[in-house]
Amino acid sequence: MGSKEAVASSKPHVVCIPLPVQSHVKGMLKFAKLLHHRGFHITFVNTEYIHKRFLKSLGPNSLDGLPSFRFETIPDGIPSSEEDTTQYIRLLGESVTNNLPAPFRDLLMKLNGTANIPPVSHMVSDGWMSFTITAAEEIGIPVVLFFTMSASGVMGFQQFPTLLEKGLAPLKDETWLTNGFLDNVIDWVPAMKGIRLRDLPNNFITTDPTEASWIFCLEAIQRFGKGSAIVLHSFDALEKEVLDALSSMFPLVYAIGPLQLLLNQIPEHPLKDMGYSLWKEETEWLKWLNSKEPNSVVYVNFGSLAVLTREQLVEFGWGLANSKLPFFWVIRPDLVVGKSAIFPPEFEAETKERGLIASWCPQEQVLEHSSVGGFLTHSGWNSTIESLCAGVPMLSLPIFTDQQTNCHCVCNVWGIGMEISKDAKRDQVEKLVKELMGREKGKQMKNKVMEWKKLAEEAASPHGSSSANLDNFVNQVLFRKS
Repeated sequence: MGSKEAVASSKPHVVCIPLPVQSHVKGMLKFAKLLHHRGFHITFVNTEYIHKRFLKSLGPNSLDGLPSFRFETIPDGIPSSEEDTTQYIRLLGESVTNNLPAPFRDLLMKLNGTANIPPVSHMVSDGWMSFTITAAEEIGIPVVLFFTMSASGVMGFQQFPTLLEKGLAPLKDETWLTNGFLDNVIDWVPAMKGIRLRDLPNNFITTDPTEASWIFCLEAIQRFGKGSAIVLHSFDALEKEVLDALSSMFPLVYAIGPLQLLLNQIPEHPLKDMGYSLWKEETEWLKWLNSKEPNSVVYVNFGSLAVLTREQLVEFGWGLANSKLPFFWVIRPDLVVGKSAIFPPEFEAETKERGLIASWCPQEQVLEHSSVGGFLTHSGWNSTIESLCAGVPMLSLPIFTDQQTNCHCVCNVWGIGMEISKDAKRDQVEKLVKELMGREKGKQMKNKVMEWKKLAEEAASPHGSSSANLDNFVNQVLFRKS
């Protein structure tokens, strides 16, 4: 065997598999790049659908990778659509449970039988892809559960079995949605004082005990403890108490983030320019933002999965228009249920000079731009941590899963945002947007978010907590001889 091959086969080989949705793929890909930089051979596994979307948005050679960072695909069994739309979430949950395990097992066998590729030594799996635990047991390797969410989000989900035990979930009937039941404060969640039922991830809010999302969550949560370690996209200073509480529940817990700030420490990374977007990103926004005053623009983006009704969209649109503030709004082709998002001509006339609408954009670059002063967001975790790192306060419109918990933390724990209801009327939208962008409350949130930004930068610096946690994770988990 030549010396080059000997080196290749001696590298530890980590298989990374994200949940096949935009935000989870993005988080896992960033983490995989960090591991690659630490000397690991990486195989990154996407579904065929996600792979096709990447090639369409980023270009035919975008996933060529490197000899030591390769992409593989497995079929998800969902009928494919050529459109740039997100797969129906319910179908996706069923697919993860029923369709992915067999092709994933076959892929592991194939990798282990390929010459010049080191045998698979570890798996880093999205915490929601719990079938990987069985696959890892079968080939006798450890599996790390990686969560592209906050420690508080994981702690929220961790309460689901207790909700079931206490008879609080699923809901007894529809009246529990409107009678104030969800406003009850629950005092038994470790390290999360003052949290209400409605601040937990909302997958438990169903009256049907067989509802797919509820069952999917319960089954995955029961396996959280089976990973050899848990990695969270957070940092110690941000969620210290919750991280301590999780560390008492699971053997090894590592807060490694913000991932982008850690990647920024590696300017020469060979995969630096590999993108993360399943949608083609537009570019005219940069020139437009350059023409605006510092901290003057409201950036609006409800993420890659959330959907709104046409009525909700129109109320938010007029609220933004009536605020008289410049705004940059990302409206995905599939944001509105059943219809494309079209505004009346008078809206376009009203906002012509100071409103820009795009179908997708590189969000981190937008948030970092000096003219962006506030972010109206669905409070997905990637968006939340990107806003915090950019020092931009938030107006939070949580729609599902852990977005409720993120909103609670942003508004009540970290003091860097305010909540808005998805049924808010235009007057309310206008009032809150103005408050976000300059009144007393907005100024306080801006000061606070700048403090958190500084702490995030410290955590990701060469001697910061997240850099140390990454070192410890690599040495204690990935290099540990099992």
